[in-house]
Order: sequence, then C-alpha cells, then structure tokens
Amino acid sequence: MKLLTTLGVAGAVGIAVAISGGAANAACKDNWKDCAGKPWVDGKDMQTPLGSKWWPNPLWGGDDQAGSTNWYTKPEVVMRALALVKEGKVMKLGHQYEDGMPLFGSRSFSMRIPATPTGGPFGAEKLMYNDEFLATEIGQVGTQFDGLGHIGVAVGDPNDKSELRWYNGFSAAEMGSPYGLAALGTEKLHPIVARGILLDIAAARGVESMDVGEVITMADVDNALKKQNMEGFEFKEGDAILFRTGWDKYWITDNAKYNSGCPGIGMEVARWVAEEVKAGVTAGDTWPVDAVPNPDPDCVFCVHAYLQTRHGIVNQENLKLTPLADAGVYQFAYIYTPVPIKGATGSIGSPIAMW
Repeated sequence: MKLLTTLGVAGAVGIAVAISGGAANAACKDNWKDCAGKPWVDGKDMQTPLGSKWWPNPLWGGDDQAGSTNWYTKPEVVMRALALVKEGKVMKLGHQYEDGMPLFGSRSFSMRIPATPTGGPFGAEKLMYNDEFLATEIGQVGTQFDGLGHIGVAVGDPNDKSELRWYNGFSAAEMGSPYGLAALGTEKLHPIVARGILLDIAAARGVESMDVGEVITMADVDNALKKQNMEGFEFKEGDAILFRTGWDKYWITDNAKYNSGCPGIGMEVARWVAEEVKAGVTAGDTWPVDAVPNPDPDCVFCVHAYLQTRHGIVNQENLKLTPLADAGVYQFAYIYTPVPIKGATGSIGSPIAMW
C-alpha cells in the first residue's frame, strides 16, 4: 500500500474511482478541517486530518517505535497463542514470491542468479554454490507486512517535513534518510507470536469471493463467528485478526482483477479492532485489507491511517487464507518475524499458522 501522494501511478481502477469521487465531493478533501464527524476522525478538535493528535501513544508511550508488536513481549499473550498448538500442524499463509505476482502501481520484483554455478569448484571435494541477486521494494511486494514507517499523514503544509507525521508523531524531518528510515524501521518491531483468529467473511456471506469495494461490517464479523461455531467468542488484547474475503482466488490467475480494487474492512470494524480488541495484527487476503474503493470518496485508505498511524497496529497483506478456511481452522498460533532490515518500511516473509 503506497502513500496517498503516490496514488497517481497506480493502475488500480478502484483507486482511480476513489480519487475521482473525492474530487466530486471536494469540501472535506480540500480542507481536512471540514472532515469533523467523519468515521476516521477522533474527537471534535480538528488538530490533524485524523482529528485529535495521536501522539504520544497512550498504550506504549511517546518514545515507542514497536507499536502493537509490544504485545508479544508479554508472556501471557505468547502463551495464549502457543496453547492452541495441540495437533502439531503447520500451514504457510503466504504466497510464493515470483516475477508474475500482482504488484501495486509501479513496484517491481526481479530475481537473478548471476551464474549457474555462481562460484566454484573449490577444494578437493570440488564444492560449488549458487546465490541470487534480488531487486525489489523489499517490504511492499507479495505477501507483505506494513511496518510503522509506512503510512503517515500530512497534518500541515505538505512541503514542510516537520508537518508530515507517522506513528507516535515521528515526522519526516526526523525519519528522513536516503539509507533507510532513521525511526520506525522494521528492526524496531518485536517477533509476533499471536493467537490468530480467522474470520471467513466470504463463507458467512455464502460467496466464493466478495466484490470490489464491498465493506466488511460488524454484522459480518458476528455472522462469521456464528457460522464458525464461535458465537460469543472473547477476543483479547494482542490477538491477530485475519479477514478472508476470497480475493486470493485472483492471485496470479487474474492480476488485473486482483489489482482493480478489493473488498475489505471499513471504519466500523477498524474501531472495533483498535478500541475494543486492541489487536496486535490485522491481516487479510487482499493487498490493503481495507475496502477499495471505500463507499465514502473522502476515505482513501483511511482505515490504514487510523489503525497504523493513530494506533500503531501492524498489518499483514496478500495472505493465502483459503486453504486454512478449507481445513476448518479458525484459531491457531500466528507466527511471523518481520525481517529486521534497518530503516525498512515493511517486510517480506512467510507467516505461518500452527495448531
């Protein structure tokens, strides 16, 4: 998911619709102080486009750079996850990384083997080796993970880097560096060992896949829990909540469809995630987890900004969730370690479910 300033390069039809719709309803878009009362706004004092200032973070303090991954420094949260591992089964939840996978906008993924073999033979045993060269946006392709340096909000003059703010109020002036972010890099995040809960929204709606722009509501969440025989389930702080829409059916098979927009959560569910559950991770089988385009044309990835920028909740995108749903597994240990590349905005990697 890219920042709003880069949306012009996106080939996604859904994004184009969202932006053109915003132009038609320009009052709030052009003057964010008129956005008071919008679902992504907290409080009545429009200090920022998200309402009240979101820093210092009330859970983790003003100097924190780990956000919701702080939950996984708490033994009781980790043990809650590991208590679900009873059958000794493991499933990969990520797609394989390859040149033909759908990519957002003008991102690229290119891997090369310099030679075969790359080196050798050496020694009496005639040892040889292969290695690879990878050129890509390392944290924002494939099964990708949004760190806290990814999504920010312009709270004032967009030409003033001190007015561009990310999680916990870190500014572009503080973070800026051509060699990686000086704050909020993925190396600041903790390994994730969470109780994972899969919400199979597509199945609850009785469809193979939801449609572009369809928004997951709290009624959908309740219906999914009921269908999964989890009615009345008690979510807890630090849980990882995975939303299945069925969108993974288009991965590789129809990249144009996959990138054209997607179903996903809206602000009603986002507020539940952040304020009631206090989740450690949000995740889904689409590229932003948000619904694109949002029914409100003024909301361009407002869910991203609300969860990540305001609340510091990390987000895992482009998951492969249909096999997990087909196995009837809705509770599991969700395990993922963000690659600690100093100053990175996100991370590639292979999240797993264990049960």
